[in-house]
Amino acid sequence: MIVMETDIEKCLQVLRSGGIILYPTDTIWGIGCDATDDKAVERIFQLKRRPPQRSMIVLMVDERDVLKYTAAADLQVFDYLKKTGKPTTMIFEHAIGLADNLLAEDGSIGIRLVKDEFCRHLIKRFKKPIVSTSANISGQISPANFKDISNDIINGVDYAVHYRRDDLSASIPSSVVKWKNGKIEIIR
Repeated sequence: MIVMETDIEKCLQVLRSGGIILYPTDTIWGIGCDATDDKAVERIFQLKRRPPQRSMIVLMVDERDVLKYTAAADLQVFDYLKKTGKPTTMIFEHAIGLADNLLAEDGSIGIRLVKDEFCRHLIKRFKKPIVSTSANISGQISPANFKDISNDIINGVDYAVHYRRDDLSASIPSSVVKWKNGKIEIIR
C-alpha cells in the first residue's frame, strides 16, 4: 500500500503540472494525462507517434463524472454498464469540458468507469478525468504487461508508476460500445 500511495502522490504532481504518466489501469498499462489539458494530450500524441484524428479515451470514477463531461447522456447507459462483467468503454456523444484534441471529429468521447483500486484513488484525488491510451507506439502491439513496454515509452513519460510492475496477470483491452437511442452498438 505504501508503494501505491507514493505513486499516486507522484502522479498527482505530474498531472497537475501538465505532465504525462505511465500507469496500470483496469485493463492494460496506459499513458495518461489531465484530460482537460490540450498541451498534455498533444504530448501523448507525439510520444505515441499517433495521428491526431484518432481520439483517445478517458477514465472516470462514477456516473456524476460522466454527467459533468457530457451533454444529454441517456441514464439507461449506467444500468447497462453495471451489468457488464468486463471493463467497457462507452462512446458518449457531445463531450464538454475536455481537451478539444482528445475528442473524435463528431465531438464524441470514449469513457470508461474504472473499478481498479489504483485508478479510482488517483482520479478521485485528481478530481478530473485522466486520459488512457495503450502504452505503445501507434501501430505496434499493445503491451500485455509492464515488462513488454518499450523504453521509448518509459523514457518519454514524466513518471512511470512502480505499483504492479511485477504483475504478470493476463490483461485484456476493454470492450468498446456506443449507446444510441437506447440501443447498444458493439464496436470492439
